[in-house]
Amino acid sequence: MEYISSAKNDHIKAAKKLTVKKYQKQAGAYLLEGWHLVQEAINAGQQPRRIYATEKFLNERELKPFYDQTTEISPDVAKHLAETETPQGIFAVLPLEEDKLSEPLSGQYLLLDAIQDPGNVGTLVRTADAAGVKTVVFGGGTADPFNPKVLRAMQGSQFHVKIVSTPLPRLVENLKKAGIPVYGSELNDAAKPYREVAPSDQFALIVGNEGNGMSQDLLAATDQNLYIPIKGRAESLNVAIAAAVILFHLTA
Repeated sequence: MEYISSAKNDHIKAAKKLTVKKYQKQAGAYLLEGWHLVQEAINAGQQPRRIYATEKFLNERELKPFYDQTTEISPDVAKHLAETETPQGIFAVLPLEEDKLSEPLSGQYLLLDAIQDPGNVGTLVRTADAAGVKTVVFGGGTADPFNPKVLRAMQGSQFHVKIVSTPLPRLVENLKKAGIPVYGSELNDAAKPYREVAPSDQFALIVGNEGNGMSQDLLAATDQNLYIPIKGRAESLNVAIAAAVILFHLTA
């Protein structure tokens, strides 16, 4: 097995670039960091192009089938590759594969409209996964699904749900044509409390930008806008928490 002790190694330089969208697109690959996430990827059937690991991981059972694709690295190289302050010491180079929407449209969808905070985006994907929603759509202005912070916040849920990047206006139109109700998450005069909508195995829920909410075009296109009645004095809920409340009701 090859051993790399220098961050100036060409393979390490190339791997480090795979945390940047431009280079991810060029290489058709991205870098995943952390033992839990690497395990989730392997268990989901992902085929790593390369695994970089410090000595403590080399005897892990899950890595045995990928011996020929594994390179041992020093702790200093692990620190160089890491996006976290306390790196665990294992990384996987995975193929950059984005899902496409299955046709005909059917089921439950979470649509992200310009959600910019990577932590919120990752938490929203985890929330959808936990609620049993199988498709999360990244609309325009939403943080990239292969951003290192988004990957960490998703905690492996990206391997359990379908993640699609596509413009939302056309998708909303197609969902409605397919007979799937589309709900917005915005308080306005026409909105109704979320509990007044019955759970269903067919729906799409749109959540909007942290500061500005949903775009006006999407608000106008929804079948119904929902809100969460607030009993205390807080002005609003974090977008991921709001989505969790509504999703767990709609999927009950």
